[in-house]
Order: sequence, then C-alpha cells, then structure tokens
Amino acid sequence: MTRQEWVEIRQLHDEGLGIRAIAKRLGVHRRKVRKALDSKEVPNRVGRPRGSIIDEHRGWLLAKLQQYPELSATKLHSMLKEQEFKGGYSVVKKVVADLRPRIKPVYQTLHFAPGECAQVDWGVWKAIHVPGGTRRLSFFVMTLCHSRMLYFEFFFGETLEFWLTAHQNAFEYFGGVPQNIMVDNCKTAVIKPRRNGVDTVLNLDYAAFADYYGFNVNACTPHRPNEKGRVERNINYIRTGFLAARQVAVPDAINPAVRHWLKTVANVRKHRTTGRRPIDMFQENEKTALKPLPAAPYPCRAVLAAVANSCCRITVAANRYSIPPQFASTRIVVHRYAQRIVVCSHDGQLVADHVRSFARNAEIVDPEHLEAIKHLTKRAQENRQITAFLTLGVEAQNYLDGLKEKRIDYRAHVRQINTQVEIFGRDAVARAIADAHEHRAYAADYVLNILSARKRMTNTPSSPLSLLRNADLLNLKLPEPNLNAYDKEIKK
Repeated sequence: MTRQEWVEIRQLHDEGLGIRAIAKRLGVHRRKVRKALDSKEVPNRVGRPRGSIIDEHRGWLLAKLQQYPELSATKLHSMLKEQEFKGGYSVVKKVVADLRPRIKPVYQTLHFAPGECAQVDWGVWKAIHVPGGTRRLSFFVMTLCHSRMLYFEFFFGETLEFWLTAHQNAFEYFGGVPQNIMVDNCKTAVIKPRRNGVDTVLNLDYAAFADYYGFNVNACTPHRPNEKGRVERNINYIRTGFLAARQVAVPDAINPAVRHWLKTVANVRKHRTTGRRPIDMFQENEKTALKPLPAAPYPCRAVLAAVANSCCRITVAANRYSIPPQFASTRIVVHRYAQRIVVCSHDGQLVADHVRSFARNAEIVDPEHLEAIKHLTKRAQENRQITAFLTLGVEAQNYLDGLKEKRIDYRAHVRQINTQVEIFGRDAVARAIADAHEHRAYAADYVLNILSARKRMTNTPSSPLSLLRNADLLNLKLPEPNLNAYDKEIKK
C-alpha cells in the first residue's frame, strides 16, 4: 500500500463512505481498505528501492494517459513493444493503474417544482411460504420529488398488472397525478432503453396507462440509479425503518401496517434534506399542483393470448384455473388483474372469472364448470354406446327408433344390448335385433331371451325344433299327405 492510497482511503472514510464504496471508488480490494483504516500510522516502506524495466517509460506512459485517458493497458503494452520494450504485460498494467488519472463521479443536485415529478421503483423483501411452495414479496415505492411524500405497497410480483395497480393506488393516495414519472428500465415500463442516440421505446400498455392519467414517462439512463436518487434512498429507508426486525407476512396482512407507518412515521418525520415534514410541504403547495384523477379508474390488467388444455384448464403463475368444457383445446384470451383472473374468447365473450390465487400448483375450479364437464363426459359415453349399437346390422337403426318410441330410458336398453356382443358375438346379436324388430318387441330383455333360446337350441340338437322367425315358417317344407283312407271311405 502506498502513502497516497492510505491518505485517499482515510479521506474518503472521513467523508462518510463505507468500505465497499471506497474500494469501488479507488478500484482496490476491500482488504486493502480495511488494512488502511486499521492502521493509525502512514505506511513508510523501509528498504532500498529497486529499479524496474518500466521506469524509463513512465514519462511516456503518463503523457499518453493524460492525452488519451481511455487507452487500455493492453494497447499501451503493444505500443511499448514497438519501441523495443522487453517487459511483460503485467508490469505495464501495474504502472498504468498507478498513473491513470482517476475521474471521480460528480453528481448534480436536482430541484423539482411542486407536482412536477415523481420517482418509482421496486424493492424486494423476503420469500414467504404459500400452499404448494414459496412466493417472493416485492414492494412498490413512489416518491414525490418536491415534498418527498412517500407511498409504498407490497405485492406478490412485479408483473404488468401489479405495476399498473400500484401506480393507480399511489395516485389515489396522493389525490392526484404528477406531470412526470421517472422510472427504471424494467420491462413493464421500457421495451428498449435509450442508447446510442435512439429514443426510448415504452411498453405499449404502460404508454396507454400514462396517456389515460396524463403524465409523461422519463426513463433513466441504464446503470445510472443516481438519476432517481430520491426513490433509491427511500427504498433503503423502508428497509431500515419499516422492514427491520419485522416478520414476513402476506400483502393483505402487511399493507394495513404500511398505511399506518406512512401516516404516523414516514411522512411526518423531519426530512434531512429539506428540514421539513413531507406532509407539510405536500399540503402546502404540492397537492394542489397535481393533476386531478380521471372520473373512472383505468383497467389495470395484462392481456395475454393462450391455449386451454384438453382438461379444461389454463395455467397462470403456476396455478390452474377451470374453464367451460366447450372451450377446451381452443385459443382464448387471459386478462390478469391483481386480484382476479378473467378468461374471454377471441370475440370478447366472457368464459370464466376467478378470484386470483397466490398459492403454487393449485387448482381453482368453478363448480358450474365441473358439472358441465361431468355432463359432457356422460353424454359422450352415451353417444359412444349408440354409435356402437348402430353398427349391429341394418335393422339396428329401426330398432333404436322403436326403443325411443316405446322406452323412456332407451339408453339403458342400448347399453344392455351392447354388453351381449362379448358373450354371444356380433352376428348373433345383430340377428336377434332383427328378430325382435320383426316381432316389434322393443326391449333389452326380448333380445336377451332370443339369444338365450337360440343358444340352448345350438347346445341340444336332439330337442324339438322351436321356430321363432316368420321367415323360417315360410321356408318350411311339409311331406305330401296320404289321402287313400279318405278315398276308401268316399267309395263306401
């Protein structure tokens, strides 16, 4: 450690910077910072200084770095090799690190008129156990830049529906809308950040929300959190002032405590920068400078196209919601709200409306959908039975019409007749159906009696023949009668 490094570390520590911030500012390791802070005396190296192969090139390197501060050590090493420098890259890198002028960042304090701007951002707390797993808790923060009036609220996520709902709740809490909202480059606000002269591309849903409430969206430069320092400081203030030593809880349980803390602590404290209470500055001149709220609230939702599965379910955030069976395996539109899941068809017809669940791998089923599925399943089974019955010969359709005419519960008779196919065979059942239709006997019992009787005849061939069909009677051949006895009687 050099004397200059020791002095710089001590000076930055006296300014209030922590060990991590000092190490990042000076580009050194945190162990060196701790060592300098633990040492009370200025380091004084003892020993004979040794020369280095790079010493004669220090002046040239310093001049180049002052003229072109962006030159890398790799480029400078290659330039030295052209001057027949024999040393390695590591020697050049160490000297360049000592000689390169350190440009310390300079921040300008921004001033905002009442109602001119608000800054927003997300903070992350802990994961909470829910049925089926865990979910992470996030909190949305909005700070009015003039009065430092603060609002924050917990949600089970940071997706578009929560992002819009949080804005809407904050506007209602303040009683108005600021002229500008300064946001980070999150995907719910910005699709493409400003870079290389190309303007920011906003999320279309967020842009429509901004047009409805009448505010402008100002996106920060990527990786420049200092541009929205007011909300960044409030996130740290919430962590230390509200979340410290607090047990994790679901949003519905903790948000009332948030409102109480905002009212009794956060917005009535004396602010370190302004020297006044945020609520006083807000009531004095910022509340009247805010734009009025619209007559009706904006529908804060995320609209997504999806395909329902064959089990009449759609999946949203690891949970499955039921839909009517007629929409199974079809394309539908899902409207995700902060507290509800609404499913519509492509023509806007309402398909399902569920209270949103924040469990994991849960099934949310509407009893009406379940009954419709059961009815549809039963009907499909009956249709399969009738289809199988109609394949039993040419008389099956006529016999079915007779069943419908004579029997109220004709489906039960169809099922009973179909069960006989495995016992007697298709041909035998088809012939029995034709016989029963010929006798106009429309019932499963008649068909079963015909099948049983024919089977008995087949098993006992010596028994008297029993004719059951009119067609068989027409084909019967009888022997010629002997009339000789009658002739004799006539002659007498």
